[in-house]
Amino acid sequence: MKLLIIEDERELSGSIAAFLNSENYLCEQAFTFGEAMEKVNLYDYDCILLDLMLPGGNGLDVLREIKRQNNPAGVIIVSAKDSLDDKVNGLKIGADDYLAKPFHLPELSMRIYAIIRRRQFSSSNTLSSNDISVDLLSKEVHVKDRIVVLTRTEYELLLFFIGNRNKVISKSALAEHLSGDMADMLDNQDFVYAHIKNLKAKLAEAGADDCIKNVYGTGYKWIE
Repeated sequence: MKLLIIEDERELSGSIAAFLNSENYLCEQAFTFGEAMEKVNLYDYDCILLDLMLPGGNGLDVLREIKRQNNPAGVIIVSAKDSLDDKVNGLKIGADDYLAKPFHLPELSMRIYAIIRRRQFSSSNTLSSNDISVDLLSKEVHVKDRIVVLTRTEYELLLFFIGNRNKVISKSALAEHLSGDMADMLDNQDFVYAHIKNLKAKLAEAGADDCIKNVYGTGYKWIE
C-alpha cells in the first residue's frame, strides 16, 4: 500500500515514514504546499496523511484539490490545529479522519488500515479471490489450506492485482505502485516482470495457477 505523508516537520515526517515502512507501507513525503500539490496531481496513493499548516499554503486547499479530482485515496488530517472548526471543515470537504498531534504511531497505523480496508476491501479483514485468501491483519496468504510465503513486494503486487481484479494494469502503473515517484528515475521496468514472475510461480506451486494474465503490449490482468 502506498502512502503520502504531507508534513513540514521533517523529523516527525521521518519518524512516521520509518514506522509505517516497518508496517510494510511504501511511504512518500512532501514538506511544502507546492510539493504536496505536485505529488497529488502526478501520483496515486491509497492513503494521504495531511498536515494543515504547510509552508506556502493551506492543507485544506490540498484536500480540495484531491476531492476535485475525484481521487479515491483516503485522507487523514494530522495536525496540531485541534480546533473544532478545522476538524469540521476538513470532514466537510471530504477527509476520512482527523488525528490531533501528538499521537501514537500504532494508533495512526490502525486508522490507516481501517480506511484502506473500508475503501478497498469492503470493510473485511480477509481478502479472497479464486482459491486465494489474504489475512490483511497478519498479512498471511493462503491457497486453500496451504500458506504461501511472499516477499513484501510480492504481497503488495498480490493486493494490487486483487484490488483491481479483471482490469488491465499497465506496466508503468505497476512500477509506480511498487516504487512510487522513484519509478520516473528508473532506466527500465524489468523489475516489475521479475516480481510478477516470482509471484506467479509461488501461487502456481501452491495450486493457484493462471490468475495473472499477460495482456500483450498493454500490461497484466488478474483473472477471477
